[in-house]
Amino acid sequence: MKFSVLDQSPIRTNILPDQAIRESIALARACEGFGYHRYWLSEHHSSGSVAGSAPEVLAAAIASQTSRIRVGAAGIMLPHYAALKVAEQFRVLEAIAPGRIDLGLGRAPGSDGRTALALNPNARQAADMFPAQVRDVMAWSSGQALPVDHPFRSVTCEPRGPNAPEIWILGSSTYGAQLAAWFGLPYAFAYFFSDGAGAEEALHAYHSQFKQPGPEAPPRRAAVTVFALAAETEEEAQYWAKSRGAFWAMRNRGLYIPLPSPEEADQMGFSEAEQAQMQISLSRNFIGTPAQVAARLHKLGGDLQLDEIAITTAVYDPVVRTRSYELLARAFGLT
Repeated sequence: MKFSVLDQSPIRTNILPDQAIRESIALARACEGFGYHRYWLSEHHSSGSVAGSAPEVLAAAIASQTSRIRVGAAGIMLPHYAALKVAEQFRVLEAIAPGRIDLGLGRAPGSDGRTALALNPNARQAADMFPAQVRDVMAWSSGQALPVDHPFRSVTCEPRGPNAPEIWILGSSTYGAQLAAWFGLPYAFAYFFSDGAGAEEALHAYHSQFKQPGPEAPPRRAAVTVFALAAETEEEAQYWAKSRGAFWAMRNRGLYIPLPSPEEADQMGFSEAEQAQMQISLSRNFIGTPAQVAARLHKLGGDLQLDEIAITTAVYDPVVRTRSYELLARAFGLT
């Protein structure tokens, strides 16, 4: 089983959001050294919590400063964009870092409804066209022909070359799983987004319905993205995880706030019910010593028939975040 990184470029209190982008570049360089397989970047808009609004731009910066690790988006929220433009962006990335580029495609807005309309006034209709958009991105990014009756069959996607981005479908329900299975694409379930709810059902749908397009097509591959945090002691890990708990409690109130420090989290005055829910949510994440976290993730991989796990870690101190990835890489035997 492979281990990778999902970075959302978290915004922290008392720190300007643009700093989160530079921290992502530094973390990517570190994680390449630790031995992780790929480095994925998420897409969110108009968020006080996440600075990563243009993963295709950040991926170019990271690809230019690394040499081995795969780099890409997890994902591009396709209904915001024209399929041709997305394919062109990732063909350029493929030219920058041949054989190292991933293109994860998602249907969710990654924002509120108003922001989705600001990005694309036809966002609601575009979401219904997601399967057709995926088909078009697959064809344009790989240089294959579109259907004979397609109005844009004669349009080419530059720059062409011998390699193509590796396309994934992302999701948190059976919809994305079934779509990935239909197209014969790898599938990643956003386990961290729902504390694992629906993962077993979605991955069963993917495994049972997968259709391999041809003998030369890649085999089915399933992954999940999880929140994990490791520290030298369980107590230290739980201390830094307070920020995560507070963030989710505020999200349940409909507020997307910068990540608070553990001290700020202690002063946020959550009700007993909120504190109880925070503890339940944190228990469903992967927090503890490197050995504890690694054991739980290996079990999850076996239970869900996973080929890969991508880890997202948001803590207030970027040094602690980097150290967590280092400790887990050692526990996984990556370095």
